[in-house]
Amino acid sequence: MLAGFLLAPLPAAAGDRDKGAPDAVRRAVEAGEIKSLADILAALRGKLPGEVAGVEIERERGRWIYEFRLVDDKGRLYEAYVDARSGEIERIKEK
Repeated sequence: MLAGFLLAPLPAAAGDRDKGAPDAVRRAVEAGEIKSLADILAALRGKLPGEVAGVEIERERGRWIYEFRLVDDKGRLYEAYVDARSGEIERIKEK
């Protein structure tokens, strides 16, 4: 299932909070501006409160942010926001 997330196309860019256009994200990874999704997932292994059910990348106020949707073993839904440059978890909230 996770392989599908790694290979899935990212949404197109639009507005103030830009969804990561695939070309822009690819360029940012290649330029070393941000970490790839695979690198982020490897670094976060065991640090998130559930299994990854979905992921988006957005550019907010000039910064790339990975947004993960997670489901724990009790069926609770969470969102985790991770800085795409550093890989640091910025916040986790239960939905």
